[in-house]
Amino acid sequence: MRHPVRPVLAGLLLAAALVLTGCSADGSSAGDSGDAKSAVGAAAPQEAAQGSAGAKDSAGRNTDRAPTLTVNRIIRTASLTVQVKDVPKALDEARTTAENAGGYVGDETTTRGSQGRERTRVVLRVPTEKYDEVLTDLQGAGKLLDRTAKARDVTDQVVDVDSRITSQRASVARVRELMDRATKLSDVVTLEGELSSREADLEALLARQASLKDRTGLATITLSLTETPVTRAAKDDTPGFVDALAGGWHVFVTMLRWIALALGAALPFAAVAALAAFLWWRVVRRRRTPGGET
Repeated sequence: MRHPVRPVLAGLLLAAALVLTGCSADGSSAGDSGDAKSAVGAAAPQEAAQGSAGAKDSAGRNTDRAPTLTVNRIIRTASLTVQVKDVPKALDEARTTAENAGGYVGDETTTRGSQGRERTRVVLRVPTEKYDEVLTDLQGAGKLLDRTAKARDVTDQVVDVDSRITSQRASVARVRELMDRATKLSDVVTLEGELSSREADLEALLARQASLKDRTGLATITLSLTETPVTRAAKDDTPGFVDALAGGWHVFVTMLRWIALALGAALPFAAVAALAAFLWWRVVRRRRTPGGET
């Protein structure tokens, strides 16, 4: 004969299990429809905790690999001033050198000075691994007048931006997940504003990442080409017939000028002397004539 208590006890345990299961389901449903602001505020600590804990598989084992060594990221810039005989020809050669190295030509400016000397300034972008080779070719195109080279290590900035982009992408994904689960209109509006803000931050980080990649991947060389001044041939100092004729004419004109100056200076004295001689001649003549004697 079976004991009557066992069926009753089994029924009570089954009813209790059903009640606990229903309460758990109600609690999770209420949590999913909670306030959006508190969910967004809790997203950042959860993402930080997930990042510090590392990725895990279904068995709870850590799947993170050992961190790889980061290659140094260096921004290289240089400025060259080279004096050449033919500026257009040297410019074409500089373009060819940059393009053969896998680079390209940027800004270009050509001017002509007051003495007619041509000057061209061009910006070349070349891969960093070809930087030294291109620099050597360019400065060997003529007479090097000036050279300035700089290198700036931005490895820390690259690593920081990459890490922030990863975190920001996870943050955007978290907000989108909350939007998919939101049921209230006010929650959707709040989450949309938060999503726009985080996407804008992500776009700014991506733009900075692209800029760093461009400046570290391609070196910048500013090349100034100036024309070599023309050296005039030395003049032959040996006088010729034309030189002698010109010199003789110059001496003749100079002599006439001095004669005229001398005559001009002596003219007053000559006039006085002539007047005195005339008066003396009249007096002497009068005395010699018969009627003129006293």
